[in-house]
Amino acid sequence: MKRTAIAGVIAGAAVALAGFAPAQASEAPAMLSVLHGVPDLTVDVYVNDDLTLDDFAPGDLAGPLELPAGTYSVAITASDAADASSPAIGPVDLALESGMNYTAVAHLTEAGEPTATLFTNDTAQTAAGEGRLTVRHVAAAPAVDVLAGGTAVITNLANPDEAKLDLAAGTVSASVAAAGTTDPVLGPADVEVAEGANTIVYAWGSLDDDNLALAIQTVTGMHSNPDGVPAGSAGLVATNAPDAGAGVWLAAGATMLLGAAAVAAVLMRRSAAARQKE
Repeated sequence: MKRTAIAGVIAGAAVALAGFAPAQASEAPAMLSVLHGVPDLTVDVYVNDDLTLDDFAPGDLAGPLELPAGTYSVAITASDAADASSPAIGPVDLALESGMNYTAVAHLTEAGEPTATLFTNDTAQTAAGEGRLTVRHVAAAPAVDVLAGGTAVITNLANPDEAKLDLAAGTVSASVAAAGTTDPVLGPADVEVAEGANTIVYAWGSLDDDNLALAIQTVTGMHSNPDGVPAGSAGLVATNAPDAGAGVWLAAGATMLLGAAAVAAVLMRRSAAARQKE
């Protein structure tokens, strides 16, 4: 009977521990932004055959779309299309993971053909006083160098690749030149690299058609301060860290369980001693 009671005490402590642990939040959504980088083409964007962006113009950045993790079919059509049955680009399947931050870009290949590329936005923390500069080549143009103050800081960047630098926060005079040269084909333009932010610069358009352009997206909230919440332009939000209080509650519950186990051990020893005296 005593052993049964002791087992009940331990089981009750385990139930108490489960009660102290807060319920886990539902799975964090994926955040998807969309950049239109195809010149002279106003489009509609369909996600899983639903019209999501209407009359989307070149250079526009929309989002985020807050989506449960999964694979989504994205089709880009002419703006007057009745549905997604005859897309200009796609459909393409985009696999989105929980808590991740993405930008899907409709753009031209180096040869000038319409295509789409999914980029994952880096929301890792930056050091105090620093920001992140990401450059993405999505233009119909050969490989390029990115110059800062006339000096190449990124070299031989090809479509559709990206390059990242963590820099001291401040304003960077950036320009784009053909790889191995210093004569800008785009820029210079002043780019603000903010502390704790990922400033993403897209070179899009067509070199042959003389319509190269820059688009800039900013993802913020990456300070080394642990209380920072990753977020971004147009409401971009990445996953919050787990609730810090959960560790406190788990520790308290574990202490209760260990205490109950200790009490149970003492009772078992006393019971054994009583039986030996009998």
